[in-house]
Amino acid sequence: MIELKNIGITFNKNTPDENTALKNINLSINKGDFITVIGSNGAGKSTLYNVISGTYSPTEGSIFLETESGIKDITKDKEYKRAKYIGRIFQNPLLGTAGKMSLEDNMVIASKKGFKGLKISLNNKTRSFFKEELSKLNMGLENRLGDNVELFSGGQRQALTLLMAVMSKPSLLLLDEHTAALDPSNAAIVMELTRKFAKEYNLTVMMVTHNMQHALDYGTRLLMMDSGEIIMDIGKEEKQKLTMDSIIEKFRAIKKHSLQNDQMLLQ
Repeated sequence: MIELKNIGITFNKNTPDENTALKNINLSINKGDFITVIGSNGAGKSTLYNVISGTYSPTEGSIFLETESGIKDITKDKEYKRAKYIGRIFQNPLLGTAGKMSLEDNMVIASKKGFKGLKISLNNKTRSFFKEELSKLNMGLENRLGDNVELFSGGQRQALTLLMAVMSKPSLLLLDEHTAALDPSNAAIVMELTRKFAKEYNLTVMMVTHNMQHALDYGTRLLMMDSGEIIMDIGKEEKQKLTMDSIIEKFRAIKKHSLQNDQMLLQ
């Protein structure tokens, strides 16, 4: 569905500050994949997301997207163009919603993106639809359509961001440590909603996480990155057999040295 071929990105090329952030990335993201992505700080996870979403342009390689009309080369497409089919949720729960706008206005924006080409009118029928969607969160937000979103808790806003992203029907949803800033209770709620929506809507998801248990418990595929490279790409059957210890042993076998800190993936 989305394919990265020989992707590389180097910052400050041909200067004393030259830094190669991604090296020879080859990755096929298939429809329905739920890929968890792990790796230490500086491994290249965020840079990979920025390349996929269009925030950065690769200095090498190409990116292709499968569309209804065929395979499209999106390598040079800017972020705003890719936002039509690639959604992204960040760690900060305040970034995915407009706090000064009402809940129903936020929902209208999400609906317009999801129902491309259709005009969404805010009427009783639309409000009824919004309430039905919001009830899936089990947070009582369906009764707060007129409230500004800034009044909601971080957990409520991140759950709402997730729902709005699902409503926009993305070809790929990028989750960038989307529960890391939440307390354990809200993080658990958002993670279960993530699992629920991924299954119900047959979403294609990539989820960066520093929580190894989440990486093992969620998703159908696991990637590990190190020094700008994908060093593991583990499918569903093998992933189900993995443990925290076996991941660390695999790293040692591939890189021929120990992790700088074995606990860096387990936080």
